[in-house]
Amino acid sequence: MTKQTDEFLDAMSDVSPLNRESRVRVDRRVEDKASLVARRAAAVAQERRDDNSLAEEGIEPLDPWYILEFKRPGIQNGVFRKLKQGRYPFEARLDLHRMSVARARKEIYEFIKECRRLGLRSVMVVHGKGERSPNASAIGVLKGYVNHWLRELELVQAFHSALPKDGGTGAVYILLAKSEAKKQENRERFLRGRVT
Repeated sequence: MTKQTDEFLDAMSDVSPLNRESRVRVDRRVEDKASLVARRAAAVAQERRDDNSLAEEGIEPLDPWYILEFKRPGIQNGVFRKLKQGRYPFEARLDLHRMSVARARKEIYEFIKECRRLGLRSVMVVHGKGERSPNASAIGVLKGYVNHWLRELELVQAFHSALPKDGGTGAVYILLAKSEAKKQENRERFLRGRVT
């Protein structure tokens, strides 16, 4: 033995082990089953807590050339005309090509929420026309859902199919509601112009 080992053993010679309570043997198989059931229940509950209220099924597909348009009451005709003409440069873009309806539903909901959080006002969603779908009956499926979903989202003030240069009837320009910060900024700008 080495000198360090000898010194350690000498230092520990009068040490006695602590008294511990006897341990209870646990049947791991029972605990694992209960734990598994609890984890599954928590996962399902989390899925149910999804605040995405967009429709998941039952929406009719639309013709590839159908023009999407929608305007909430209170939106000025001039504002809607500018949107329709593509005169608001879009600040963000979401492409839904090759996505399933379930994934597109999640993506569009998150996209609109994120745009609102960032204070964006004019955005574009590319949904496609469905003409290249291998399933002939699937023409315009996402287009129909996007048309329905955008109407369900209160943040969406207006939308219109894009100009041909931006995707035509396979894309849509969207005008979102102003954030509170933007509204306050407009009020201040208006007041500055009025006070002389």
